[in-house]
Amino acid sequence: MLEEKVGTIDHFYTHLGVAAVRLQRGLKVGDTVHIKGHTSNFLQIIDSIEKEHHHVAAARGGESVGIRLTGRAREHDAVYKIIEENVSAS
Repeated sequence: MLEEKVGTIDHFYTHLGVAAVRLQRGLKVGDTVHIKGHTSNFLQIIDSIEKEHHHVAAARGGESVGIRLTGRAREHDAVYKIIEENVSAS
């Protein structure tokens, strides 16, 4: 399983289960992410991304977005996108 860092959590809204994420690389609904920090460590498929209170299907690096999380995250946790490995038969 390969991972690529796509962003950092700036804030986690506990009552909403939403993380404010500053993206370094693109992210889209359906991507699997790994949230990793001092006390956070879980995988999740992204089912919702919001930018300026509007649902979007994808976001680019340099943007700040909100993503709904099933686990608890904390400020400065890293967000990694899981990259599928292509296995070719030789």
